[in-house]
Amino acid sequence: MNKWYEEVDNKKDVIISSRVRLARNIKKYPFAAKLGREGAEQLIENVKEVFFAQSEQAKKFYEYYDIGELNSVEKMAMVERHAISPMLINKTDKTGLIMSKDETMSIMINEEDHLRIQSIASGMDIEKALDYANKIDDLLEEQLAYAFDDQFGYLTSCPTNVGTGLRASYMLHTPALESTGKLQIILEAMSKFGVSVRGIYGEGSQGEGSVFQVSNQKSIGQSESDIIENLNSIVKQIADQERKLREKLFTENREKMEDTCFRAYGILKYAREISSKEAVALLSDLKLGAEMGIIKIKDEKPLNVYELFLAIQPANLQKMSGLSLSIEERDISRANYIRKNLPKIV
Repeated sequence: MNKWYEEVDNKKDVIISSRVRLARNIKKYPFAAKLGREGAEQLIENVKEVFFAQSEQAKKFYEYYDIGELNSVEKMAMVERHAISPMLINKTDKTGLIMSKDETMSIMINEEDHLRIQSIASGMDIEKALDYANKIDDLLEEQLAYAFDDQFGYLTSCPTNVGTGLRASYMLHTPALESTGKLQIILEAMSKFGVSVRGIYGEGSQGEGSVFQVSNQKSIGQSESDIIENLNSIVKQIADQERKLREKLFTENREKMEDTCFRAYGILKYAREISSKEAVALLSDLKLGAEMGIIKIKDEKPLNVYELFLAIQPANLQKMSGLSLSIEERDISRANYIRKNLPKIV
């Protein structure tokens, strides 16, 4: 079964993926800060029983992971693939994960809230992600009474999630806006419209390879449809500006852009050692070149830059190799992996 990030979609030029997370707490349990280890264990068993008892489909397409039983590499590999949050692996109380085999759907148990229902879709398809998340949410709510207030909506540990409990986000690739300094101007203006920008791994992280997350800031006082409509409007404007700026830069200095993209391909194709930071920056240039028609694929193997981007992260590299690698060994392994998986170009 293919993972969501393995899909090749020519429309994913600026908008890489769509994600929805629903924060929920179960009424009969104390909130996470006062839950304790015994309560956390009981809650996990309760959620597992309810979820997997619903249908044979659930048992067939979903798996449960005890986060505490995973080693550090396995946990970080999940974080790198956006299957779980950094917070989930750093909790001292027992935490769990129910995840679909294609990694499009997951339920983080005992993160900041009792439940974080997450759905990811490839490209700009936030409505699809929301629909999937709502179906899982409805399934659980049939058996689990949520902490809910008629005035405030769903009650959560963080006030910014009270209300719908919805955090919708897009992963964007904006190299033209970033390189010209225009991205910072946009970011400063976005907070006025209830939208925030974070790094690739969420709050506190940095943007890598010109990839950023754009999401709604609050969920109270708005319906789910209002949140999605507002976010869609802003993201479409950013994407349009990025595309127009790419064309402008290409028209004004075609040779420079071509040189940048072909240099990126050359280094990636022939390097014997490469750091994660350098590889991600070069993959960003390669992705831009492919989408601008500068880099043309010669053979039948499609170019999925974002899949490469995830595969070469430190933990996922070690998971693939089955070995604990030093930094130098990872740099060598990363270069080998990229050389083997880059398609030939014209």
